Amino acid sequence: MNPKTWLIAWIGKMDHECAEGLHGSALGPIATALQDAHRYDRVYLLTNYEFERSRQFCSWLEQQTGYRDDQVDLYQVDLSSPIDYGQIYTQVSANLTGAGLPRPDIELTFHLSPGTPAMAAIWIILAKTRFPAKLIQTSREHGLESVDFFFDLAGDFLPEYLRRSGERAERLASAEQSTTPEFSKIIYNSSAVAEQIALARRMAGYEVPVLILGETGTGKELFAEAIHAASPRHAKPFLAVNCGALTSELANSELFGHKKGAFTGATFDRKGHFEEASDGTLFLDEVGDLPLDTQVRLLRVLQSGEVTPLGQSTSVKVNTRIIAATHRDLSADISAGRFREDLFYRLAVGILRLPPLRDRADDLDTLIDHFMAIINADAAGRPEALHKEISVNARKILHLHVWPGNIRELYHTLMRAAIWSVGAEISARDIEKSRLLVPAKKPASVIPKIGQGVNLQRFLDDAARELISQAMAKSGQRKTAAAKLLGFENYQTLGNWIKRLGMDQTKESDQGGMAQFSQ
Repeated sequence: MNPKTWLIAWIGKMDHECAEGLHGSALGPIATALQDAHRYDRVYLLTNYEFERSRQFCSWLEQQTGYRDDQVDLYQVDLSSPIDYGQIYTQVSANLTGAGLPRPDIELTFHLSPGTPAMAAIWIILAKTRFPAKLIQTSREHGLESVDFFFDLAGDFLPEYLRRSGERAERLASAEQSTTPEFSKIIYNSSAVAEQIALARRMAGYEVPVLILGETGTGKELFAEAIHAASPRHAKPFLAVNCGALTSELANSELFGHKKGAFTGATFDRKGHFEEASDGTLFLDEVGDLPLDTQVRLLRVLQSGEVTPLGQSTSVKVNTRIIAATHRDLSADISAGRFREDLFYRLAVGILRLPPLRDRADDLDTLIDHFMAIINADAAGRPEALHKEISVNARKILHLHVWPGNIRELYHTLMRAAIWSVGAEISARDIEKSRLLVPAKKPASVIPKIGQGVNLQRFLDDAARELISQAMAKSGQRKTAAAKLLGFENYQTLGNWIKRLGMDQTKESDQGGMAQFSQ
């Protein structure tokens, strides 16, 4: 079976003006490309202009080229600047991923001519990396031309980059830890951790948000503290907030502050954590647990650098660096409508991925010795305490454990073993007794049982978000097709559901939001 062909392009200034008759009989870049004998199965257009103006261009384009309405799709992509390379890359990548691309049954062509040089540069990068595609361009002098590059970004440059990265990580792993004093609390031998420390050190010098991903107990707060200590803000406040402990009612007050009388119990003015940490660093641990309305407020702070306390009409300027962390799968949460995609891209300017302890075999003995030294030092001077050593067999047991609680679990296991063991040597049996063997989780029942604290509306809304996300992905983000998959009579009904469930980002995102208008 031959693959379907898609032409993907920004709508540029010349395209609009040609459709509006400002250049005589000239067609503009997109119409010129579609006049070619080759017919595309789908014309996939992005616009940063007023949507209604671009919609009228699409109608004119269909008349000029003979393409049907259901073959031409228009997507609104809001950019703060059409020459912001980073934002263009992020927004276009998110849009194409949302359309289910790349796919083996679809052959992509990117049109370089419409839009700004920055937009063209991003098409070239994407075509040679994440979204393999043909490249074309058009001009008045030469008409339609294919664009050929005699190099491959991934094939030519990635192996060399990986080799350099591997050599750098090896050097870092073998280097004295005293050369990185801000990160001296992180105990490691493995190259995987060394590489994350190298990245963290570089991120420390830039005034950008950082997102730290890793399982519970992998040391996310330790990395956040080290990044702050190595940054130009090291003499300013570092404030850590556990977002998972914030109730939905208190999250906005805790983070952004409130005025006296803003709500029942607000008996005095209170600064939020953003103001308290201004000029310093705010560490948002378990940021994935924030309620959606708080995520909207957080997005606006990242965009504007201002907070508006509850009950106050005027905003307050803040200069707070954000380091966020989570153990959750944010991609799954975005698909399910539990986490905002635009907020994710704002937070994930710098990303660290901390490996779990089970993938750090080279570090286990070093960590055991480090923690035992701490435990023995804390017990020193107590008449009932003995200096404890780990037996060879006890170490073997520790190496066989998978450590679902990671480094935190290892430390607490050693602490229990040191307390419970009678002699000066911690035996294998002492370790066996000290481990917390949590039974494997049973698959959760799809339908909750009455008596388990069921919230029927929340359950139904979560199920609806998941099914709508699946339908939109399967349909290439086309609302009409998604509505059919879900059994709705028309796309307006689907739109109403999306809006009610808080999945419609187009009206809440001031910048960087991506809306899908295809019908």
